[in-house]
Amino acid sequence: MVPVIESEHENYRVIVLSPDGKDILVVPDGNQFALPSVEIPRWQRVAENLTEIVKAEWGEEVVCLFELDDLPRSSEAGIHYQAAEHWRTVGVPKIPARWIPVESLSKESLASADEYLAIQRARVQCSEGGNASPIGPFGTLGWFKELRTWIDGVLESLGFHLNGNFRQLNASPTFSLIRFETDGPAVWFKAVGEPNQREFPITSVLSRLFPGRVPSVMATRPDWNAWLMREAVGSLLSEVQGEALWEKAAAALAQLQIESIGHGAQILGAGARDVGVTALSKMVEPLVETMARLMEQQTKVPPEPLHRTQLRVVGDRIQTALEALEVLGIPETLGHFDLNPGNIIVSPERCVFLDWAEAYIGSPFFTFQYLLEHLRRTVGVDSALEKRLVSTYSSRWEAVVSRIAIDDALSLMPLLAVFAFAAGSEMWSDEERLRDPATAGYLRSLVRRMYREANSLSERRSVCLH
Repeated sequence: MVPVIESEHENYRVIVLSPDGKDILVVPDGNQFALPSVEIPRWQRVAENLTEIVKAEWGEEVVCLFELDDLPRSSEAGIHYQAAEHWRTVGVPKIPARWIPVESLSKESLASADEYLAIQRARVQCSEGGNASPIGPFGTLGWFKELRTWIDGVLESLGFHLNGNFRQLNASPTFSLIRFETDGPAVWFKAVGEPNQREFPITSVLSRLFPGRVPSVMATRPDWNAWLMREAVGSLLSEVQGEALWEKAAAALAQLQIESIGHGAQILGAGARDVGVTALSKMVEPLVETMARLMEQQTKVPPEPLHRTQLRVVGDRIQTALEALEVLGIPETLGHFDLNPGNIIVSPERCVFLDWAEAYIGSPFFTFQYLLEHLRRTVGVDSALEKRLVSTYSSRWEAVVSRIAIDDALSLMPLLAVFAFAAGSEMWSDEERLRDPATAGYLRSLVRRMYREANSLSERRSVCLH
């Protein structure tokens, strides 16, 4: 059998509609027309890549609206369809194209019948004629113009204005991420839908409580679940070199968490997950039971599925570790389940932590463990930098708890941080998501990690006792 080699690019056909939805951009193809076609690197941001290619090839600046996901024949052929709205002409096209009335199109006038169907579906979903799209606010023609008018109003009171340049990074009917340039500092517009709707209220609360450590919110649009924020000065930790910047991030993380002591109820009220010791203890038994069921459903070997007796041992050791953590008396603080170098902006003056959809209240050391995991992927395990990171982070916490308590807590983290991540994700309690083979496989991989860490922790403690 010849192996199937997955392409490194994905093919998109772009449905570029005029703001009123009456005209469409097409490419002449003999006696027929075709939609503009672009190739986008796999696993990269679709909106960002697609808008840049359309600008470069056809000289048109567009705003992505949504991807059509109900065209089975096209999906089987590996073709995606992206609806977009024309914003402005910005250059001379390299590839000839024409604007024609949508009503003049027919199945015969297009090179592909699938393209005709995609155009009709797109028109219905974006609700031309001024009506709101049934699939979400950012699927509606004209929403981008409304957004710019709103941002202009916010910026005017601050003494600066949009200069016309923008970069759209993410696009869907309910999600949006766009960077706007101004004649002053750049600003970011972000909107979120399910399952990340909680990021809107969480970000609003954190911006007020911890200015300078999280994005500065300038204005909000509750009807869009959206906010406008000032761009933080600096670079993403994932894009810069320098061990000192990792240490700076560790110190800033500890300081933010220490400042959050006493604000737990307010942050939980905004939608952060509760993964305190009490909440986690209640989840051990039901989560282990769910994992046992998933192991019994496993059909592919290797790896060997874990048996219920093994999983019960894991549950017992997690419960014991939680009890040991509680005895240490370390305050439960703000944490981040998705803290990675791409969510940290560093500069000589400060660190800013981004993307708080996965915020929690619980042990602060869970988050530090996740940061260490990303460091290990970058520089390897047991590096000199890792030791300095632990020292830097721990030294800030010594103002709150003893070094002995810190060291004991850190020794529990390889096990408890994985458990907290699995328990806090809510995937394990969602029956619909559990039916997805990829989700089930991912959860099985997490419990195998817990099994290894539980055994390792038991061995380390036995050595200490001897």
